[in-house]
Amino acid sequence: MKTTLKKICAAGLATFFTAMGLTNTAIAAGYPERPITMIVAYAPGGGTDLVARLIAPYIEKYLGNGARIVVSNKLGAGGGIGFAELAKAPADGYTIGFLNTPNMISIPIERETSFTWQSYDLLGNLIDDPGAFTVNSANSIHTLKELAAYAKANPGKVTVGTTGVGSDDHLSMLIFAKTSGLKMTHVPYKGSGEVRAALASDQLVVGAINVGEALQYIKGGSAIRILGQMSKERTSLAPDIPTFIEQGYNMESASLRGLAAPKGLPDEVRAKLVKAVAQAAADPAYIKQAIEMFAPVRYLAPEAYRAELVNTEKDLRQLWKDVPWKE
Repeated sequence: MKTTLKKICAAGLATFFTAMGLTNTAIAAGYPERPITMIVAYAPGGGTDLVARLIAPYIEKYLGNGARIVVSNKLGAGGGIGFAELAKAPADGYTIGFLNTPNMISIPIERETSFTWQSYDLLGNLIDDPGAFTVNSANSIHTLKELAAYAKANPGKVTVGTTGVGSDDHLSMLIFAKTSGLKMTHVPYKGSGEVRAALASDQLVVGAINVGEALQYIKGGSAIRILGQMSKERTSLAPDIPTFIEQGYNMESASLRGLAAPKGLPDEVRAKLVKAVAQAAADPAYIKQAIEMFAPVRYLAPEAYRAELVNTEKDLRQLWKDVPWKE
């Protein structure tokens, strides 16, 4: 009797798990069956928003099943609101979103949050955009040395607009000020589009805006000029603009922009999303459009993306000890 009961239970469990496997496979085969929300943690018109709206149709194409992606801007707190929204969403494949470094790593270092970069299933990195300092085109400052001289002569009067406390823009401002012995005033905004608008209307002295974003704005007619880019070497997007290193400031800074989903996606759904993101990132039409809009493409598969985040977190924790970014 006991043996028979065990066999019945075992058979029942086997049937249950088989059914579950079939159900998961069926869900993946039919996925997506409704619109997918793509969260952007910054304002419309910024670099991340533009890339999101560019890549979305390509991901839809490779997901198939009539996939539709709706971009949703959840701005505020230097990206923290959007990152938190993404982390707490159901892990069902119907909410994905952009992660921006260093913000999504620096924010949990500086204060308690409901997320860390480990709160997500990584889908792949898309963009690697070097930092830059920009000024209004009418400004008489043309080099970093001229900026430093002006800042020394006018302590605290050099206002620097960034995308928030702990952003790559903010951290680069702190490092530049510290290494140069300068006093600069931080002005945080909700997105690079707002920084660009404030700079163009002469409300700021400096806009800390990534190279790709600044080039997009310049192409669109914004009255701004790039003083220097924070890449190790001049990027192909801006071969005529000197680096900070060339101008005597040993600084490198960039922002990765990649896609992720809430932790715990069904394996089949995650695999389908990872594949669609990789295919979209490799699509020649997407790459062509990205280059035309000055988006520095750099696809990283999930494991390579993870390795980058591990290294970034290590560097930022050391920076927090050296130059806490509390202002």
